[in-house]
Amino acid sequence: MGHKTKKVDITGRYGARYGAVNRKRARDVLVKMKSKYIICPQCKTKGSVHRISTGIWYCRKCKSKFTGGAYTTTTLRGLESFRVSKRKQREIELIEEEE
Repeated sequence: MGHKTKKVDITGRYGARYGAVNRKRARDVLVKMKSKYIICPQCKTKGSVHRISTGIWYCRKCKSKFTGGAYTTTTLRGLESFRVSKRKQREIELIEEEE
């Protein structure tokens, strides 16, 4: 009778190899990457986004292909740049309205 790998989760396949710290780091990455609750930025649906290759994601529902992080569709740096670009766009719109 097999036992469940509660602590190690998806990295239970590595057994006692590679060290505990490395397996924990790999678990964090793999759980994010294999998650079914990734939201498409175009159609806002869950579960239809899949990774094609490193940083390239594809939504099966709306058939959009977009870039993101290596293991998630969005990164902290990407969200920051998105906020900055939105703020600059609003500033430009305000300047155009005043003229």
